[in-house]
Amino acid sequence: MNYHKQIATFWEQLQETIDLLLSSRNDDRFDAETLLKEYRDSLKQIDDNLTFHFEHDEDTDDRVDMIFGCDGFPESIPSVLSLIGAAPEVSGIRFKAFNHRYDPIPLQVNMGDEVCRIRDFWCRLVEMGDALRLEIYLEDAPEVLEMDPRVEAVMIFLDALIGEYELMTRISALEWFDLPTEPEDYGLIPLRRLRREFDRKKHQVKPLGIVLH
Repeated sequence: MNYHKQIATFWEQLQETIDLLLSSRNDDRFDAETLLKEYRDSLKQIDDNLTFHFEHDEDTDDRVDMIFGCDGFPESIPSVLSLIGAAPEVSGIRFKAFNHRYDPIPLQVNMGDEVCRIRDFWCRLVEMGDALRLEIYLEDAPEVLEMDPRVEAVMIFLDALIGEYELMTRISALEWFDLPTEPEDYGLIPLRRLRREFDRKKHQVKPLGIVLH
């Protein structure tokens, strides 16, 4: 099955089952794990990096947003855009590409049993010719990033601060360091101030991807 046929098949599957999904809704959660797994499996057939999640803004309307991303892999951006470009109109749900900036910026996120607060993280945005490197500073920086829930929390904060798409296309490298005792002495800024610094510098660089170190 070719790429475009796989995309069409995914949307056909969703249209046939969306009523079942929406009927299981509780805010932006769904008690239809088997169906959600089928969606995930179908997306993996299109591109192994494709992901989705749901959001609901009670201040707008009763529709749910189904947001597609690519887990930080810039090579899969075309897959997300192709998927959304073929999305049908479906009552009760909207389809969006990538996590957008969020206001107000969340002050904390819950990662299982651990609460991660934005105030615990510092950063530095470094210009490297025509690229930007983002340095993240935290206490006891992990040697294995995937083993620390704070890393995932920072990625959530970064999506909220500057948006998933610009994170992938404007930041050439994302690096992690131990937080020094006096962060200001090293030219660091609190993570919550990153948006202003990023917007000031982003137009000075060419769109690039993201590399995790």
